[in-house]
Amino acid sequence: MTSPLNPSSGVTPRSSTLSGILFMLAAITIFSLVNVFSKMMVTAYPPAQLFFIRGFAAIATLLPFLARDNFAAVRNVPRPGLQVLRMALSVADGMLFFTAIKYIPLADATTCYLAAPIFVTAFSAIFLREHVGWRRWTAVVVGFIGVLIALRPTGAAISWPALIALAGCLCQSVFMIVTRYVRGTSNFFLAMTQVVGSFVFGGIVSAFIFLPPTWLIVGLLLVSGTVNVVAVLCLNRSLILAPASVVAPFQYTMIVWAIVLGFLAFGDVPSPNTMIGAAIVASAGIYIFLRERKVMHREPEPNPPTVV
Repeated sequence: MTSPLNPSSGVTPRSSTLSGILFMLAAITIFSLVNVFSKMMVTAYPPAQLFFIRGFAAIATLLPFLARDNFAAVRNVPRPGLQVLRMALSVADGMLFFTAIKYIPLADATTCYLAAPIFVTAFSAIFLREHVGWRRWTAVVVGFIGVLIALRPTGAAISWPALIALAGCLCQSVFMIVTRYVRGTSNFFLAMTQVVGSFVFGGIVSAFIFLPPTWLIVGLLLVSGTVNVVAVLCLNRSLILAPASVVAPFQYTMIVWAIVLGFLAFGDVPSPNTMIGAAIVASAGIYIFLRERKVMHREPEPNPPTVV
């Protein structure tokens, strides 16, 4: 594979990096809210069935945006092979996560997924040729240590559901790298391929395993599918605007949401260790944000426009 970065400069314009970080934070916030609802639903219904119903709502939400330009984004798809790979990774990630949270607490599954920034940072340096300095590596490692302190992995962390979650984490990490490669693709098309993959896979599996839901559950799942589209668009936009190794560490904010939403939804009271770990995670993310802003102001934009 060739590097998708600007061939002449090898870097991403610094002015877009902070926007990418903010889009990642928005995506993680929305995903965290949807995950709480998914945890409630997956105990009663097969994950593939939830995929199918949510996928229907997501497709209906995205179609008008693709139709605005007469589906030009669909007709002019760059790197179709990578697009298919990306869709498969998205489906695998979602199914593995849904399966994991069916058997282990949401916090344990979240712990496994917070290893993603480690994978993404390493893959970015290897495959995307993004510069990852020692400060960013240190912040990523410190953030992960904070996660370990916060959630204190127990015996459940080495169970087979936890291994499933780790496999999903790996799929998600590769998915983020592939998204960075195809960042010239329409954001709406990127989101559509993800939801279409989930919809088709969920429909095929649901044909063999289907539990009739109530109309209220169907309505809630449809709303969940539409809201999830917003998170997907934010995530894709983040990876389009900024290097994956920069935005990936902000996934650590999931632990903060796990503490807040776990208390509100399930009555889980965070321990002192959890609060200390969350503070370390937040500090690592804030450091990366401030570091990027400092670099952005210090270094000029690559390839500045020529004034005629």
